[in-house]
Amino acid sequence: MRVLVAEDEEILAELVATGLRRAGFAVDTVYSGDAALAYLGLHDYDVVVLDRDLPRVHGDDVARRLVASGSRTRILMLTASGTMEDRVAGLDLGADDYVSKPFEFPELVSRVRALRRRSARPVPPQLERHGIRLDTVRRSALRDGRELDLSPKEFTVLQLLLEADGGTVSAEELLEGAWDANADPFTGAVRVCMSKLRAKLGEPALIRTVQGVGYAL
Repeated sequence: MRVLVAEDEEILAELVATGLRRAGFAVDTVYSGDAALAYLGLHDYDVVVLDRDLPRVHGDDVARRLVASGSRTRILMLTASGTMEDRVAGLDLGADDYVSKPFEFPELVSRVRALRRRSARPVPPQLERHGIRLDTVRRSALRDGRELDLSPKEFTVLQLLLEADGGTVSAEELLEGAWDANADPFTGAVRVCMSKLRAKLGEPALIRTVQGVGYAL
């Protein structure tokens, strides 16, 4: 659910990031290989969308270091070259998938979702608890058969709570999983989102606050 886009063409990087955010992902963008390595060292990403031709540190070297570190982050390589030799070379470096430019955006989103499902902790297509049914593929949510009109952020927060299977999820874990690196942990963003989500879920209340620990469903 958290994606890093590493692409030196800034306009393309922001277009990709905007589209992925609309699909429900928390997305950070960087424009060089050294910045990609710095972000990958700071945050636990599910997927990195990695341009091969990055400045300062080549995308191939970023992939090599990520694989060598034993990271669970999946690598989706982007490149202007779509020859078979280039695809094989990228996969041999440790990339999990390979997309050549230009690409169709729905396909990119679908590939990112597929890689997320292959991460260390797979997410089932449907999550259910206390009358809530979440379809993580179609991005739809129901409570007792009633459709819930959730924003992408609210959907992701609810998914994280359902994945915890009754366990407590801290505000820090919610920030890490549903917001990007620009989120200020002191703004109360989690509290505001939780308030809106509770209102949309309706009565009886399902989300409880565990004082000093976090939230549980």
